[in-house]
Amino acid sequence: MKRSFLVTVAVLTALTGLGIGMLAERVGHMRTAKAASLAHKSDTSDPNGGGPKVIRFASNPQPAPPFLGRDLDGNIVSTAEWPGKVVFVNFWATWCPPCREEIPILIDLQKKYKDGLQVIGVSLDDGSPEDVKQFAKLAGINYPVVMYIRELVVAYGGVPALPTSFLLNKEARIVQKHQGLYPPELYETEIRALLGLPIEARVETFEDIGQIFLRNAARATELPDVDFTGLTPDQKAAALKRLNTDICDCGCHLTLAQCRINDTLCPVSKSLAAKVVKEIQADGKAAPDAAPAPSANPALPAPPAPPVTNQ
Repeated sequence: MKRSFLVTVAVLTALTGLGIGMLAERVGHMRTAKAASLAHKSDTSDPNGGGPKVIRFASNPQPAPPFLGRDLDGNIVSTAEWPGKVVFVNFWATWCPPCREEIPILIDLQKKYKDGLQVIGVSLDDGSPEDVKQFAKLAGINYPVVMYIRELVVAYGGVPALPTSFLLNKEARIVQKHQGLYPPELYETEIRALLGLPIEARVETFEDIGQIFLRNAARATELPDVDFTGLTPDQKAAALKRLNTDICDCGCHLTLAQCRINDTLCPVSKSLAAKVVKEIQADGKAAPDAAPAPSANPALPAPPAPPVTNQ
């Protein structure tokens, strides 16, 4: 049976651009996310039903935020227990159909690669931990599950959809983020690559410009469905500055740049971003750079311009 590449259940846990601030709501309405992202656009599956031909890891992986909590049995779960292991941190909920579909995949991966892999489940359920524990027992979950920890969600940059998973390499750096449900072959190929095991796929890298941590959106020079055609380099820089400053009106509390990366289907950020580009372009045409003023004394050179500082 074919699996959808991205069937997601949205959770309104949007954060500010720095990954701090209040969570809007932990659980919200349902939506379906776009079937590809900047981090996954080169992922292609074997038409004969094999694994992916290409996997992609961040070229600038960030250290994973410290993880400390207790699992459903009261045992401490900490990053201190993960040295030298590949870690798969999975944010999920019992009410999320794609999450439930993914659980057997994670169980199999944990069983198959138990010596080098640690799967961690983070439940975003509002119900009793006992209810989640009972669900985990019936599902046969063989990896630790901790209940919702606000500080943890904030540290990982928010969870815009369920399931959302973060893949950590042996150095405890986050090399990939998956929003939605992906084929088990992709997860296994990535894990094998990080464990140094043979794979039948090409490994490519991408710069994290918000695909993993939204705070890195300020490093992006291109944004999904934002057309900078016709702008001068200075105008494009001004547009990007605006897009990384202005807040989207869709209710996500993200900047326009972050919203474009986080939800490429959002019509609000797409429209507002186009408006910003148009305004920047119009301002440039209406007020071209003025010619330098002549020196008061032709015999003397004009005074040097003041240095430019980055604010």
